[in-house]
Amino acid sequence: MTVRLDAVDWKILAELQRDGRMTNVELSRRVGISAPPCLRRVRSLEEDGIIKGYRALLDEKQLGYDLMAFAMVHLISQAGSDLAAFEARIEHWPLVRASWMLSGDVDFLMLCVAPDLPTFQKFVLEITSAPNVRNVKTALTLKQSKNAPIVPLEEGSPPPE
Repeated sequence: MTVRLDAVDWKILAELQRDGRMTNVELSRRVGISAPPCLRRVRSLEEDGIIKGYRALLDEKQLGYDLMAFAMVHLISQAGSDLAAFEARIEHWPLVRASWMLSGDVDFLMLCVAPDLPTFQKFVLEITSAPNVRNVKTALTLKQSKNAPIVPLEEGSPPPE
């Protein structure tokens, strides 16, 4: 189900993506409406699941996670129950920051962080020994060129159809 958003809703989303910590009063000022209807709109966007939550974006390197890598996992079986079981296992691996189920030769692509190479190597062995895993390929990142954890929104309008 697609939720219908007006220009003010799109402005609210764009502003909250830039700064999710601003007060409702500041948000209402930026989008050009008074505070009470602004708060109602934000709550509605939250209830509709468009705004999924709020969080701080942390610098992993400053917290001791110097290694970032991708792990590409190929499973033996792609039956629904096997895919679901592997997805459930991913939830319990704290070194996995993000994961995607893919079509093609790779079943899962996982973005991982680790404090050092030996820790990551140990983790790769854990992935490899998981049930239904055929093989794991890894790629260590050298440099992050872009990290834009936002949805590209045109101010005040929906994306092109």
